[in-house]
Amino acid sequence: MATQIAERRENPIAVLRQNLQAMAPELKAALPAHVTVEKFTRVAQTAIQNNPDLLNVDRKSLFGAIVRLAQDGLLPDGREGAIVKFGTQAQAMPMIAGVLKKIRQSGDVAKISSQVVYENDHFVVKYGFDEDVEHIPPSLDKPRGKPIGAYATAVLNDGSQLLEVMSLEQIEKVRNVSRAKGAGPWVQWWDEMARKTVMRRLSKRLPMSTDLEEEVFQRDETMAVEPRVIEQQPVEPAAPVSRLEALEQAIEEAVVTDADLEQGRANHEHGDQQTDDDLPPNF
Repeated sequence: MATQIAERRENPIAVLRQNLQAMAPELKAALPAHVTVEKFTRVAQTAIQNNPDLLNVDRKSLFGAIVRLAQDGLLPDGREGAIVKFGTQAQAMPMIAGVLKKIRQSGDVAKISSQVVYENDHFVVKYGFDEDVEHIPPSLDKPRGKPIGAYATAVLNDGSQLLEVMSLEQIEKVRNVSRAKGAGPWVQWWDEMARKTVMRRLSKRLPMSTDLEEEVFQRDETMAVEPRVIEQQPVEPAAPVSRLEALEQAIEEAVVTDADLEQGRANHEHGDQQTDDDLPPNF
């Protein structure tokens, strides 16, 4: 045991590589046919090497984030998806390019786009039977100013045009119920989060909206809301039907258990007595 700990401290990348190799069967079960396990694990390892802070996060959360991106068929390359650090945890973050990729793969949409609007942009919205938008940024040598909103637009195969527009105030309302509102993705990746927020609203009107909601947005940890909000709209969890889902559930449960134990130790050290308000929400 002492030797293994020493090796891990000396060469964490080698240990990470071994862990990813051990996860190969689960990753293979999740990944689409055109993405090989070798390619996915190579990209994941490179992403972690390029962000050394991820080596210091909770390992269960790190592997859980990798599993979730594999389930979505998104490479953690910083374009389709990313693994981000939030406190001591790692989170899977589908990037807007990955979300648009999933929508295009459905075959139901001819064109799809999501953009942030800035105060110096020319922006005109047209509603009616043919929803449309005119968005022209200033020339590249001119400042665009502060963000004032975002929009998502789609053209279906039958020619129908769909449009969703959200003001900065509406986007910030979504942010304010997020558990990551004050740090992590909403601070470091505001544009990405804003574009995903309005795309999520538009996705409810797309032909494959239910699948997209379940396959992408519900598993996007960076868009998760505060526990109290979740409690107001309880969702019965589905029983695992595969080794991959069982692994993911075990990872999530282990993370919660570790957090609860840490809180319990802190309370004990300070001599605090738990009341009903101190207990985790599920107790």
